[in-house]
Amino acid sequence: MTTPEDHRSGFACLVGRPNVGKSTLTNALVGQKVAIMSARPQTTRHTIRGIVQRDDAQLVLVDTPGLHRPRTLLGERLNTLVVDTLSEVDVVAFCLPADQKIGPGDRYIANQLAPLMEGRRAVPVVAVVTKSDLVGKGELAEHLMAVDLLARSLDRDWSAIVPVSAKGGYQVDELTDVLIAHLPEGPDLYPGGELTDEPEETMIAELVREAALEGVRDELPHSLAVVVEEIVPREGTEDESTGRPPLLDVRVNLFVERESQKGIIIGRGGSRLREVGSQAREGIEKLLGARIYLDLHVKVAKDWQRDPKQLQRLGF
Repeated sequence: MTTPEDHRSGFACLVGRPNVGKSTLTNALVGQKVAIMSARPQTTRHTIRGIVQRDDAQLVLVDTPGLHRPRTLLGERLNTLVVDTLSEVDVVAFCLPADQKIGPGDRYIANQLAPLMEGRRAVPVVAVVTKSDLVGKGELAEHLMAVDLLARSLDRDWSAIVPVSAKGGYQVDELTDVLIAHLPEGPDLYPGGELTDEPEETMIAELVREAALEGVRDELPHSLAVVVEEIVPREGTEDESTGRPPLLDVRVNLFVERESQKGIIIGRGGSRLREVGSQAREGIEKLLGARIYLDLHVKVAKDWQRDPKQLQRLGF
C-alpha cells in the first residue's frame, strides 16, 4: 500500500499540571481507553502513547505525568521524563482546564515551554482549554483571553487556542486537525490498526493502579506503585476443540510506603482488595482477549519515592 503524497505523521505531547484532563483527552482523541484516568492528581507514571489513525495522517499522542515543582526524587524523575519527551515531539498540546483559573502551576509550565517556542527548531505549542463543558460561555470566553495573555506575558504566541470537552466530544476532531497540521509529511510510524505501543505489562499495571485509586484517601496516589510479576498460561485450561485460549494467571504486586496505607488498599477482611481485583480484571481481560485469574499482593516499600534503589526496582 503506497503512502499518499500529502500524508503526515509524527508525535504530539500532552502536557499540563496534574489532573487537568490529559489522559481523558488522550483516550477521546484515540477513541479507546489507553491511558489511566482518575480523579486523583499525579496518576500517570509512564509515557503512554495513543495512536490516532486516519487515511491522511498518523498522530502519535504522548501522555506524560503532570509537570510540577518536584518535592521528592520521584517527582524529579517524572519532570525529567516530561522534559525529555518535549525535546522529541513535533507539537505540544498545553492543557489548561476551563473550570480553574490560571495559577502558579500553569505559569511554571509556560515558563518551561517558552524556550521551546523560539529559534530555528521551535516546537509549536497549542493551548488546549480542557473541560470546557463545565463552564458557561461567558466564563469560557474570559478564560480563553487569560490563556492568550499567559503567552503574551512571556513574549510568545500559542500556535492556536482550542477549547475542548473530552467527555462530551466537543471540538475533539478539530483539535486533531490542528495537531496534525503541525506534523511533517511522511508514512505511518506504526503498523495500521495499532492504538498504543505500550507493553501489556505496563497497561495491566495501570489498570490495577486505576482500580486501587478509586475512592481512597488523598495521600495514597503519590505512594502507590504497581508491578506485574508474571503472566503465565495455566496448564490444562485450554480447549483445543473449541479454540478457547487457556486461563492466564496474572500476578501483581502493589507497593505502598506505610503499613497504614496497606490497610487502606486491603480493606476490612480484604473487601477493598477484592473490589480492586474485580474492577481491574474486567479491563485486563479485554486487553488480553483471554480469561484471567488476577492474584494481587500488597507490600510495604518504606519511603520508596525518595529511595533511588527502590525507584529503580519499581521501574522509575
